[in-house]
Amino acid sequence: MDGYNQHANVLVRKVSSKRGWGFFVFVHEFYHRNWEMMKKELSLRPSSKQGETRLEWTPNQHITLHGFNNLTKSLSFNMYDICYTKTKEEREAYLEYIDEQYNAERLTHILKNVSDIIGAHVLNVAQQDYVPQGASVTFLVSEGPVVEVPTESYEESPGPLPDNVVMQLDKSHITVHTYPEYHPNVEISTFRADIDVSTCGEISPLKALNYLIRSFDTDMMTIDYRVRGFTRDIYGHKLFIDHDISSIQNYIPDEVKDSFHMIDVNVYQENIFHTKCKLRQFDLNNYLFGYTKDKLSPEEQSEITERLHMEMDEIYYGKNMDRS
Repeated sequence: MDGYNQHANVLVRKVSSKRGWGFFVFVHEFYHRNWEMMKKELSLRPSSKQGETRLEWTPNQHITLHGFNNLTKSLSFNMYDICYTKTKEEREAYLEYIDEQYNAERLTHILKNVSDIIGAHVLNVAQQDYVPQGASVTFLVSEGPVVEVPTESYEESPGPLPDNVVMQLDKSHITVHTYPEYHPNVEISTFRADIDVSTCGEISPLKALNYLIRSFDTDMMTIDYRVRGFTRDIYGHKLFIDHDISSIQNYIPDEVKDSFHMIDVNVYQENIFHTKCKLRQFDLNNYLFGYTKDKLSPEEQSEITERLHMEMDEIYYGKNMDRS
């Protein structure tokens, strides 16, 4: 058996178990066409079996890309806070509290930390508090420092050609929007914050997930991650993802996972990953605003608990349920 077959088969077996038959064919063809060119880039080491060699990568070896890595990696983090607000005064007080807790200034601080965690450079910040409630913050970021734009670009002259604006293709963004609201009939108020981290290049937004979870006091979370587009290696082959991932849950600490019920809905062949989380422990005191459950009768506690569970289940399962 020649070197190509020995080494390619090892890699195909290793990869095809995760990516399926379609990826088996891709990897097999890739190595068949490029084996001679790739020999010099690979490190061949003897295996434990006598007379057999296998392919292994040394830690400093990477796939060489043709140009820059222009895969787009998008992380969407949605958190929910649920509260029982029986009166108009309680509802208004809750919304005022939420507005203060998650105003544009605090959200800007959170996003700045996110950009630091993923190693992004902040280029521009826009923030806004809304009336009567809600806030938005947007960060424009890049993977590396941006060279200062020459002053002549602001003059009445032709704009630069694409070859001169490569750094523009490296830009990404981080946004957060908040949505306080309430049910018109069943005395439930909810607060939702949507954070989107979209990056190009080698920046991984998943690195910020742990911090985001810890930055919000949340009852429920919905997390989406998707890799879009493709980049090419030096032989012209398209790469649709540049890292291994089997579940978003792998980026969440064990102590956090232990606190939540979790559901995964993943479309591996499309590089789409979705995880829903609902808090396991329920303490009614955490869902009352301005008083504790000892002020309520057992019947009231039971009725309020049922309403809160219904609200959370509808969000968790993504459908309306019979409230009769």
